[in-house]
Amino acid sequence: MLSVKNIFKNYEKQPLLCGVSFDVQQGETVCLLGRSGSGKSTILRIIAGIEEPKSGSVFWDTQDLKDVPVHKRQFGFMFQDYALFPHKNVYENVAFGLRMQNLENKDIYDRVQDVLSKVKMEKFSHRLVADLSGGEQQRVALARALAPEPRLLMLDEPLGALDRTLREQLMDELRLLLHETKIPAIYVTHDQEEAFTIGDRLILLNAGKIVQDASPFVVYKKPANSWVSEFLGLTNLINGKILTLDPLVVQTIFGEIVVITELPENIHQGDEVMVLFRPDALLVEENQLNKFQALITDDVFLGNQWRVKMMISDIEFSFIVDTPINTGSQILVSFNPELINVLQE
Repeated sequence: MLSVKNIFKNYEKQPLLCGVSFDVQQGETVCLLGRSGSGKSTILRIIAGIEEPKSGSVFWDTQDLKDVPVHKRQFGFMFQDYALFPHKNVYENVAFGLRMQNLENKDIYDRVQDVLSKVKMEKFSHRLVADLSGGEQQRVALARALAPEPRLLMLDEPLGALDRTLREQLMDELRLLLHETKIPAIYVTHDQEEAFTIGDRLILLNAGKIVQDASPFVVYKKPANSWVSEFLGLTNLINGKILTLDPLVVQTIFGEIVVITELPENIHQGDEVMVLFRPDALLVEENQLNKFQALITDDVFLGNQWRVKMMISDIEFSFIVDTPINTGSQILVSFNPELINVLQE
């Protein structure tokens, strides 16, 4: 449906976007994920027609949108600050875009009631926006974006201003609503939990480039490189060198590591790599592979599991385990070779 092709953009004479390309299919929710300043919101604004790229194109099906003005692209845009009219009530805020389309009053009424029902705000239609809570305003902003029945919906950090409890509630509701409407959507966030909850596909941006484009499951289980790993909070990383490929053995600062996971493409014997020990890779029972002496430095109860920190050869690691390990103890640990990833830097 939507195709973004080779977008370049500078900001204050510095590269912001460097050849960004991706597609969005019908009914798909794509999350643009990255740190602040990575160009996520700029991509949305270019797709919407609010900004122009230095080069590159945006297509809807086969139509180049370069000369199509914002109001004729039929895209819905939900801003981070909601951009509601505080002096108007909920009904008038949602009806605003429909009046711009010169619809009949009855059609406007029916459409507004329908979308307010979808976001569970039908009882608030006569309430002033200024009198609503942050979560209620978020729902109204979403209803206003949905009301004109856009062919693409874009959401720029829509939950960023909400507290954690409300954000978690609205994440689930928003995911279900996007799937129900089947409107293709692009969702911008720097919050990994939001992206993994809402996105059918994740596009991770770093330094103006796409570093990984995959499903949430693939991104978490097979991060494309060490930057993706660290961004996701998977920080048990050490340098290594490929000794053999079959079996896969990596030389590290504290010995040889046997790995039984898929290698990245174009990795060869002798290559320098990063080794990622996943949070659940730790084995405390007897195991024949990947055995090392560790000093337990911290042990924190998380509710139904423990987070254990340890030192191995003066390097700190953090793992999640089902039973506590006493802080200060010296123990022999091993790592599950199926829960170790070899990554490119």
